[in-house]
Amino acid sequence: MVIGVLRVTVGIEGAFSLKEKRGVVRRLTDRVRNKFNVAVAEVDQHDTFNRAVIGVTCVANEGPFVNSVLDKVLDAMERIGAGEAEILDTELELIHW
Repeated sequence: MVIGVLRVTVGIEGAFSLKEKRGVVRRLTDRVRNKFNVAVAEVDQHDTFNRAVIGVTCVANEGPFVNSVLDKVLDAMERIGAGEAEILDTELELIHW
């Protein structure tokens, strides 16, 4: 079993309140979750209105498959967030269990 963990730091320049940030984060996470069937959640920077850290996980039998799915998730996040959210940093880890 291989567990893939992707941590994405997103800058939200157009958000001037936590309510605006939550709207952008919710749209981004819901679309990724629905399209790729992965677990997605905001995992850090909860009280900062112009930045969010989103965690994405995927579990499968093979490492290359997990890596491929998380690469596609990252590409989709860039497209979905265009104009609202900018990807500032990413971390990818594969855990072989």
